[in-house]
Amino acid sequence: MIRKQKIVVIGAGIVGASMAYNLSKRNQDVTVIECNLTAACEVTEKSFAWIHPSGRVSKKFRHLYDATLAEYHALEKDLPDLKINWNGALTWGVPANVEKSHIQKLNRKQIIELEPNLKEYPEEASFAYGEGAVDPALTTKLLLKKAEEHGANILYDTKVTQIKKESSKVVGVYTSIGFIESDIIVLATGADLPELCKPLGFDVPVAPSPSIIIRMKSKEKLIHTLISNSKFEARQLTNDIIIAAEDYIDESEENGPETIGKRAFDTLRHHLNGGENLELESIKVGLRPMPEDGYPIVGFHEQIGGLYLSVMHSAITLAPIVSRLAANEIIDDVKMNELECCRLSRFVVEDMTSVPLKSDLDK
Repeated sequence: MIRKQKIVVIGAGIVGASMAYNLSKRNQDVTVIECNLTAACEVTEKSFAWIHPSGRVSKKFRHLYDATLAEYHALEKDLPDLKINWNGALTWGVPANVEKSHIQKLNRKQIIELEPNLKEYPEEASFAYGEGAVDPALTTKLLLKKAEEHGANILYDTKVTQIKKESSKVVGVYTSIGFIESDIIVLATGADLPELCKPLGFDVPVAPSPSIIIRMKSKEKLIHTLISNSKFEARQLTNDIIIAAEDYIDESEENGPETIGKRAFDTLRHHLNGGENLELESIKVGLRPMPEDGYPIVGFHEQIGGLYLSVMHSAITLAPIVSRLAANEIIDDVKMNELECCRLSRFVVEDMTSVPLKSDLDK
């Protein structure tokens, strides 16, 4: 019989929500702690939210990306209110992984049929017909709602001030509303994760990687797929909202978020039939948690018992599959082979002074 553990999940973005969902559905005593007044307030809300497994990734991590589409289809069955736009992704002028089975080459005529509102068309494009996109905030809230149905307790407007450990094991967290006891602590705080880890005596190589999300109102549906090219990356979030993603450069007047956002807005107005009716709604910067090598850091800390790390980019793509595997590790006390590539230990450089020299071995 599976032991019911007290598990504290810190963070209610897409990663924390996915962890809470997978842990609670397996009858664990789950408490989610979120410092904001509601879920998905930080980087999740500002995500482009493309379920994008076909990007170029290291072979060591490819199996996780390959599993993401099936994981989202399974999630749809459990969350009937989850709305995934499975209209695919249309890409040209930027690197694309054309080796994947769900990607096909389209000619100009086929592109026009898919996206009739473009003013300019390439001669050829890649179409990832199996890929999708979600409303990131809605998806996160649905995961948390289902977790609550399974008995999880969600604490908003609650700040974790310190993780308490006794000997070499975590025993709970000090928060703005008091101490909360736990057997397991899951850190799903994104770019803020290193801040919680430093007082425990170790560093996590994760840094904030800013990106810009531009929201604009649309009087009609102008984009049918997700479009990614050298001039813009945009999709229809709802029938009356378009979002675009841009790279962050700096805070200068010339290349700051406001300037880049307005340029992206003008680009879409120029490149879409009906674009002249778009209205700029907001320009926001999201601080994506970027591990040093760009890949997830997931698993129990090797020296601190009960402390589980879960941080990744792209969280929208990876959170459902990674969190299900992570829940198996936490509940069943096993190591999932699929997550071995994600351990924090891959960043640790061994002390070579402890390795005997060949001449010493020969003595």
